[in-house]
Amino acid sequence: MGKSGRLHTTGHVTRNKEKAMAGYSSHKQDVLKRLRRIEGQVRGLQRMVEEDTYCIDVLTQVSATTRALQSFALQMLDEHMDTCVRTAVAEGGEEGDMKLKEARDAIARLVRS
Repeated sequence: MGKSGRLHTTGHVTRNKEKAMAGYSSHKQDVLKRLRRIEGQVRGLQRMVEEDTYCIDVLTQVSATTRALQSFALQMLDEHMDTCVRTAVAEGGEEGDMKLKEARDAIARLVRS
């Protein structure tokens, strides 16, 4: 519906902004703390390159950063399934179907990355 603020699209899924709530809302500060640690790892990579660190050492840090991001993504997916998807499916109807498709699409993106 555009600028009305009621509906928006993300990829192929349309959802109601008013009903959307983050599954991590109850521990948002912990999530942000984890993201800041990952951000620090990326900054560390930049510093390593600036300092001409040995390639294998940089690659080792890239691997650690990648694992941290993958772990974060899996945690977010798990929370989404336990909160948003579970609630929508329990309520039934089109919203439940949309949340399941949204979760399937997110899993497919994670598997491809």
